[in-house]
Amino acid sequence: MDIKTLVFALAVGNLSLCAALFFFEFESRRSLSLSVWSVAKQCQAAAWILVFLRGVVPDFMSIALANALLFAGVALDAGALWQAAGRRNWRRYTMPPLVVAVALALLLYLADRFVAIAPGLRSAAGALIVGGFFLAGCAALVPHWREASLLRRFLALAMALLTAALVVRGLLAVIMPEGRSWLTPGLMRAAGLAVMYLMMLTNAFGYLLLAREKLQGELTRLEVVDALTDVPNRRGFYHALAPWMALARRPGMTTAIIILNLDHFKRVNDSYGHPVGDAVLKAMVDVCKKQLRDSDLMGRLGGAEFAVQLPRTALEDALMVAERIRAAVEQMPVKTERAVINLTASLGVTTIRAEDSTVSLFKRADEALQAAKDAGRNRVIEAGAAAVEL
Repeated sequence: MDIKTLVFALAVGNLSLCAALFFFEFESRRSLSLSVWSVAKQCQAAAWILVFLRGVVPDFMSIALANALLFAGVALDAGALWQAAGRRNWRRYTMPPLVVAVALALLLYLADRFVAIAPGLRSAAGALIVGGFFLAGCAALVPHWREASLLRRFLALAMALLTAALVVRGLLAVIMPEGRSWLTPGLMRAAGLAVMYLMMLTNAFGYLLLAREKLQGELTRLEVVDALTDVPNRRGFYHALAPWMALARRPGMTTAIIILNLDHFKRVNDSYGHPVGDAVLKAMVDVCKKQLRDSDLMGRLGGAEFAVQLPRTALEDALMVAERIRAAVEQMPVKTERAVINLTASLGVTTIRAEDSTVSLFKRADEALQAAKDAGRNRVIEAGAAAVEL
């Protein structure tokens, strides 16, 4: 494959990505990092089109402007990866080097026109700049390396190797400007473009696969996490409870369960609307978490009903925790645009027994909760006392 064909492949490849992203984003608004990546591909496509048209368009466009667009494209590639990694201030660290890189490319172009410079110097500078920005994108995949997926690790290593290959090619252009018997300048240029083509493919497929991996992870998380309050939903809570149900069959410290229900919560939704009701639920969860240990777990069973798991906690201590939660909710006025809402909660408390199943455990806890409601609400009742109340 000759150099002209490689440049054409780079231009067409980036144009194809631009077209696919246009139709992908046309249907609905996507993440900011995807928009940044889309702009990066547009810059790179424009750059390679100008390079392909060298001899047809002025040299300033096919060299200086093309280099500036290429540098902007790879810089935005790195920015998109950092944006996807949660670093929203990536522009602060990417834009100054990009300005310097563009200024250097323009300076070398002018120097080449008016002053004789070392052969291959402009090519080497371009390779180092592109490699530096590509390596910056690779660095976005390195944090939390031990927890990283195999895909992230592979992409980080592949991007690092491609960067090294591009830098070596740039240095060879300065060290051996005339090449060798087998390593000709034309071969070095073709090798550099081939590395750039592999970079484009690695970045494109890598970014899309990472986006898909992130989406799948979020969907998996939402299967066990309540989207509103960010605590486990019923399925997630039951899954976390299962090991403690098994441990209850062995002698040792018991595990306690608290069932909590906000009193008259339906009135909040009916009077102020569901957005206010959602704000109340989130505020209540935040208040409850402050009364719990790191090892405790709060989950949403549905509506305004929540459960709290207290590992290695006796009934007496669980009652104290429940009372703290009840008092905290009672003293928690929720300020909204329309009113200040005061709430109370009823709580039922029990412990896991050796013979318990999930059904029997929550049946006993629900009976205690119902006893608290029947006794006037805004109170804590243990499962043993529920039968007396009922």
